Amino acid sequence: MIYLKPNAERADLAAVVPDKNIQVEDLAELKVAIVHYWLVTWRGGEKVIQALLKIFPKADIYTLFYDEAKIGPHLKGHTVHSSKYDTPIFRKHYQKLFPIYPKAIKSLKLKDQYDLVISSESGPAKGIALPDQTPHLCYIHTPMRYCWGYTDEYVSTLPWWSRNLARYLFEKLKKWDLTTVDNVDRYIANSHNVAHRVQEYYHKPADVIHPPVALDCFDQKPVIKHKNYYLSFGAITPYKRIDLLVKTFNLNKKPLIIIGEGSERKKLQSMADNNIKFTGRLPWDQILTYIQESKALLFPGEEDFGIIPLEAMSQGIPVIAFNQGGVLETVVENQCHRAQSSGLFFNRQSVNAIEKAILKFEDIEKQFDPEWIMNHARKFGEDEFIKKFSEKTVTFLNQH
Repeated sequence: MIYLKPNAERADLAAVVPDKNIQVEDLAELKVAIVHYWLVTWRGGEKVIQALLKIFPKADIYTLFYDEAKIGPHLKGHTVHSSKYDTPIFRKHYQKLFPIYPKAIKSLKLKDQYDLVISSESGPAKGIALPDQTPHLCYIHTPMRYCWGYTDEYVSTLPWWSRNLARYLFEKLKKWDLTTVDNVDRYIANSHNVAHRVQEYYHKPADVIHPPVALDCFDQKPVIKHKNYYLSFGAITPYKRIDLLVKTFNLNKKPLIIIGEGSERKKLQSMADNNIKFTGRLPWDQILTYIQESKALLFPGEEDFGIIPLEAMSQGIPVIAFNQGGVLETVVENQCHRAQSSGLFFNRQSVNAIEKAILKFEDIEKQFDPEWIMNHARKFGEDEFIKKFSEKTVTFLNQH
């Protein structure tokens, strides 16, 4: 059932709804709620929200925690509702508050009657309470990693005395997560890798639409001025495995620049030799310059999708990546024709494997074609995401 409220502005749209004949051009008039897990950093998941708002310009946004100073400028013109737990202290430590996620999402009440609810999910977003018959589409970045498949990795980063408690709390959250699975009418995964996880853990099928690389990445032909340094950027957290890069470059003494913030930064920076530079968080225009002037992006973690390799490739820069997860859908290694490759893979998350991959890259780096790499990245552009998501939404609503 579509809850459209006929008025003068929307008369034409209201007329087609009873016949379930919604068209792509009608989507801009729908009253939509977008539920995102939290809005405290501007990363890949938040860039998906920005693209969705281009499809649904009248959408309201719901989230557990909202840092208006950081995120507000990206969401101008949209009403953002946050949970009752959205206080400065909780906002600062949101990642540690997973035991209260079920209560927090329960406290987040929809303020209006909506034609469509879209949850942007890698946490508790899909658990939001909905009126009967409200269509619910879930764009899933991943089932919660600390509950599904990666619990041991998360627990191993905690102090020994807290590990049993953490396992108990993760298991409790996992059971709650399963109660929210049927709250969704249709899942769209951000990669085939995630679609497989949705099927394995939730026993639900999922369509696949890759997340968008922002159009401004392609605004102009990249000016590539290769320097001698390698690059890593993104959140500096345990599963990103930036520790492997620090250990590798401590040994090989090659220059490495690491852009970003996260729980591991201080520890890793204290381990790093002088050839490794930590910049902290930077604005996009500065990151873009670092990308354009680097030899290659290093990507040692296993990501569900991973937008960062595509952002590097959008500037014609090759990627050296661990061959698991979402990069298998974005990075091309053509060993027979390097000019049609966008990077190369290493098979183990180890210092030795990364060093071998770097040496291999340096033997063949002149064979990479920056223009081909950039054109490959265009296949994942924002316009392609908008087109595919719009078409999937129309099909979903007309069948609901």
